Amino acid sequence: APDFSLNSVDGKVIKLSDYKGKKVILNFWASWCPPCRAEIPDFVAFYNENKDKIEIIGGAVGSKEEDVKKIIKQFNISYPVCMSDGKVENLYGGINAVPTTFIIDENGYIKTKRIGAMSKTELEKIMK
Repeated sequence: APDFSLNSVDGKVIKLSDYKGKKVILNFWASWCPPCRAEIPDFVAFYNENKDKIEIIGGAVGSKEEDVKKIIKQFNISYPVCMSDGKVENLYGGINAVPTTFIIDENGYIKTKRIGAMSKTELEKIMK
């Protein structure tokens, strides 16, 4: 998986390489996307139960920062959410639809690319 550096909505710098040794779920979504909003509660629940074993990084695409902040607050998102700048999407072969999720293993390799909303059950199966 290509390394990247993005600014999170709360002002931190998030780099994929900082999570080496941990499974990472990289989830591209948009504030205006109903399936994206529908999957967020499952991502939050999954993260809260598994944050010692995995990391989730949200990448908001084509969205206004104030809308993203409202969604973070509305769904109580506890994992980092970054405003994606288009460069990271290009590193990952382009994102043609949202949500698009990449599962990256502990060694930094992309194991799965999934286009479309994911449920908590699907996340649990993929992470095993």
